[in-house]
Amino acid sequence: MPRIAALAMVLQFFATAIVAAVEPAPRPNILILLSDDQRFDTLGCMGNAIIKTPHLDALSKRGVTFDNAFVTTSICMTSRASILRGQYAARHGINDFRTMFTPDEMRQTYVGRLREAGYRIGFIGKWGVGKPPREAFDYDRTFPGQGFYRVKQPDGTVKHLTNIMGDQALEFLAAETAKPGRPWCLSISFKAAHAQDEDRKEPYHYDPALAELYKDDIIAVPAAADAKYYDALPEFLKKTESRVRWGQRFTTPDHYQQSIKAYYRLITGMDLAIGRIIDRLRELEIEDNTIILFTSDNGYYFAEYGFADKWYPHEVSMRVPLIVCDPRQPAELRGKRRGEQVLNIDIAPTVLEAAGLKPDEKMQGRGLFPLLRDEKVEDWRSEFFYEHHFKHKGIPRSEAVRTPQWKYIRFIDSDPLWEELYDLKNDPHELKNLAASAEHAKPLAELRTKWEAMRESVK
Repeated sequence: MPRIAALAMVLQFFATAIVAAVEPAPRPNILILLSDDQRFDTLGCMGNAIIKTPHLDALSKRGVTFDNAFVTTSICMTSRASILRGQYAARHGINDFRTMFTPDEMRQTYVGRLREAGYRIGFIGKWGVGKPPREAFDYDRTFPGQGFYRVKQPDGTVKHLTNIMGDQALEFLAAETAKPGRPWCLSISFKAAHAQDEDRKEPYHYDPALAELYKDDIIAVPAAADAKYYDALPEFLKKTESRVRWGQRFTTPDHYQQSIKAYYRLITGMDLAIGRIIDRLRELEIEDNTIILFTSDNGYYFAEYGFADKWYPHEVSMRVPLIVCDPRQPAELRGKRRGEQVLNIDIAPTVLEAAGLKPDEKMQGRGLFPLLRDEKVEDWRSEFFYEHHFKHKGIPRSEAVRTPQWKYIRFIDSDPLWEELYDLKNDPHELKNLAASAEHAKPLAELRTKWEAMRESVK
């Protein structure tokens, strides 16, 4: 009998091993965290020595951080459409706040594709692409428009929106773990660190519990915020909405400090909410099968060139943070940094590939998994096109081409034509416009040609 029992145990062991070998691994859960108006250098892991973002910094150490991540259009609705659909605006056609995805196109977003593949879909916060398609979500806590930070509760108290969104994420996780069996994708679209535009005096409505944070810090003013860079602009750029908002946020040194510290507090408040969510994943023992992606819809001017907000193709406006943490990756790949130029249109194909799905042929982005695996990808993009076609009398339309060395900017409606050319290797802060320099006529001509070809290729 002992020999028979031992033989049975051996057979059971091999049977279990065979089943494990042939059964596919469970599909990962996917958590997508999107901040609003957060420029690339406002995280501790991106080199900011003042801002406190411990939970995102820890995520960076467990994942892969992309040092050169950009959006192809720096405005919320268009960038969000590009994130969802993996396409340039020239293809998806969403350049205003009213246009929505058609039903067919909605089915081709990462939300639609994952739901069709059996994922439970949750969405919290700002949808941003017309009216939220509520029928597309299993858990819907979206809001139209920009929303408000100060939310009155039934008992008359006021609660900060970021904290409410954190609570909603925990509610979603509680519901999902109560009925396990299907993978889920939860997208959390924070309002932070977007200004409350209706408040023209103190637009950054941070959680009052963080009021003392950064109180004694002095935040450096960017070199490009010097008035001489504004003075050198053509008249049409001096009268834009970005200059109007500069006047509401950055007029004096004290005003600058007040605004940036409040903006930082919004980001720290978001980081705290993200920490709560990650802690709950750990408590529920599902962290090891949950891919987390964090990025922003666009960057933000800290008074560079006399501007506030975003819209134009300067680095601070189009460059964003991007962290991807895949716990299934081996330990030696954790904490890596990649320098390739990656784009918001790469997010949708990455999410689909994480779920074992193929991006459709109309997607223009590329999945990031070869870079996450620390592979050397010989044919990764070395340049990209930027477009901003939102029609607004105070926001001139622009296009650009960025290569590792050069940035060519073209304000497409200007008369006479206004161009900017920057040598990014020698002038990373874009302080010297070389477009009128005879010495740089050759790269300017080459980039004009490249601009003309690329604006057609992205359609």
